[in-house]
Formats: sequence, structure tokens, C-alpha cells
Amino acid sequence: MMFTPPYVAAECFEAQLREQGAVVIAPSSLPATLACRLEDLAELPKFWADLPPDAYLRDGGRYRFRRHGCFVAEVGAEGQVLTPVAHRAHWQPLDYNALHGGIERWFEPLAEELCQLPVWRQLMLGLAGVASRLKGERRWFIEAHQFRIDTTDGIGRPTPEGAHRDGVDFVAVFFVDRHGIKGGESRVFEANGPSGQRFTMSEPWTLLLLDDERVIHETTPIQPTADHGYRDTLVVTLRAGGFQAL
Repeated sequence: MMFTPPYVAAECFEAQLREQGAVVIAPSSLPATLACRLEDLAELPKFWADLPPDAYLRDGGRYRFRRHGCFVAEVGAEGQVLTPVAHRAHWQPLDYNALHGGIERWFEPLAEELCQLPVWRQLMLGLAGVASRLKGERRWFIEAHQFRIDTTDGIGRPTPEGAHRDGVDFVAVFFVDRHGIKGGESRVFEANGPSGQRFTMSEPWTLLLLDDERVIHETTPIQPTADHGYRDTLVVTLRAGGFQAL
């Protein structure tokens, strides 16, 4: 059974994010939410076709493929500025990722062509704007992760570490595509309470926004219904004060 995402209108999403710590935004609301055009987003999915394998999976799996890049978003003299950061390792403390924390993970960088697209800049700066409106204007340290989870081994695990926080201020999960799979249910829970919700993102460019200080999240495993099943997402984290590092 697939539960429909609890979409919130563009004019209401910031209030719900502030009150509940999580919100799901429909693709049709993205232009008003992040100042981007839906037709421009059609340029992005092709960049998921050549993601290299994740060499750091500690469960021995071969189901995850990814690229990673870092940026800084801030307000300059002429408005919002997005600056690429020299390629660096992704690092999380064990407190937030018991399976893969505590090690530097050097993933292949995002494609330069992807990062130069105007819509990419619009997405990153749009998220930074949301973060600043909710937590105050500041410099945001952004990490962007392209993920493909596939069913090469029968089961693919989008979050092998289980329900977790990321140790940042905000997490944005853009659903890009899914093919030949079942499963992949998104689950969001209060970090310090009993409430939660579950739903399946299936419409490309559905956006899940999370206040990482207030909620934990996970995605259930996927199983194949065709010869080559996969699920593609773009996960973007925003953190004030600097990148997580050793």
C-alpha cells in the first residue's frame, strides 16, 4: 500500500515547517517555493545516469550510487551568492550515523555541467532562503548528494543507517524518479515525541523539507518489480557555522 504525501500549499509550508519540523511540497508548488521553473528541472534527471558506486557501504551492499558537492550560500552586496567549495570529504559523527560515521568519505564530485545550470543555483539559493527566513539570515554551508538506490542485489536500502538525524540545520529531499520497484516509503518522526507520518514519494520533484534538530527520518528498502529497479533522489543539507569535519 502506498500512502499519498501530505502535500502543503506553497503559501502554508513555512508555517508548518516552523510548527511541526517537516513538510512535503508538491512539484506544482516548487516555482513559488524556490523560485524555479518546472520546465528547467527537466534538465536534471540525465545526471543520475552515470553515478559511480558508493565504495563505503559497511553492510557489503552494491545498491547505492552517488555524487557529492559542497557550496556556501550567503547574502552579498548584490543579493544572494552561491559559491562552489573545493571538493572535500563528507563526514558525519557517529552520534548521527552509527553505520558510516567517523570516517572521511570521498565521493566522486558532482558534474560541473550540472552545477553550472541556472536551475541548480535557483534550487540551492531557494533552500538557503527558506532556511534564513526560519532561522535568521546567515551563511549556509550546503552539501548536495545525488543518490541512486538500485535492486542489483534484490534489495536496495536508501537509509542503511536506519532512522536518523544528519547533524545539520535543514535537510531537503527531492524525489527525482523511481522505476521497477516497490517500497521506498518515507518516514518522519518527532525526535523527542511519539508523532510521525509515512508516505511514498512518486511524483518527480516532490520535496520533503526537514528541520533536522526536531525530527528523524528514514526511507524503507526497495525491492524489484522489473529487471532493473531504481530510486533517484537529490538530498541537500544546510548547516550554519561550517561543514561537519573531523
